[in-house]
Amino acid sequence: MEQKTLTGFARTELKKGAAKRLRREGKIPAIIYGHSEPVPISVPANEFEKKYSDLSESTIITISVGGKEYDVLIKDYQENTMRGEVTHLDFFEIERGKKLKTHVPLHAVGTAQGIKEGGILELGFHEIEIECLPKDIPSHLEINVEGMAIGDSRHISDISVPEGVTVLVSTDMVAASITTAKVEETAPEEGEEEAAAADAAAAEASAAE
Repeated sequence: MEQKTLTGFARTELKKGAAKRLRREGKIPAIIYGHSEPVPISVPANEFEKKYSDLSESTIITISVGGKEYDVLIKDYQENTMRGEVTHLDFFEIERGKKLKTHVPLHAVGTAQGIKEGGILELGFHEIEIECLPKDIPSHLEINVEGMAIGDSRHISDISVPEGVTVLVSTDMVAASITTAKVEETAPEEGEEEAAAADAAAAEASAAE
């Protein structure tokens, strides 16, 4: 389980104009929700971006707001894709000792023989939904693709799952497969098109005689 900290500030003004002012001040508007009343907050943009360049539901964050601490997961976020800036964050407050559902990345490990032969590794899932206690949340799950040939596949049941973690995806679904590379059809050259048209015209004229 990965756990980090973050500074938070209570937010009382909730209108759109107030959110814009916060962003100009270098803060990200956010909300903490879960098993208690929602808590509107803001977090420093530079601190958040420095610590959380990769947004993940598998990272428990302890946010300190006015002397009170909240253990949360990032559940959702909004961003300005043009600027590459996060504009709003949704944090889900967790209860220690109580199971929760979340998503963790799926990583392939090993080198498949089929890839050496020109095949392509395709993952059926980039993230897997799991259920476990907060302390047992893994940073990711692994599927071993060692020895896979072109045409082979591995299923959810083949994923290495840590003790205390339950995968909430059907075990017979394909998690990884080795497929052949797709060959793109190339358009005929201009000269080839003209030659084909001339041959067709000649064939029509011969048939008409």
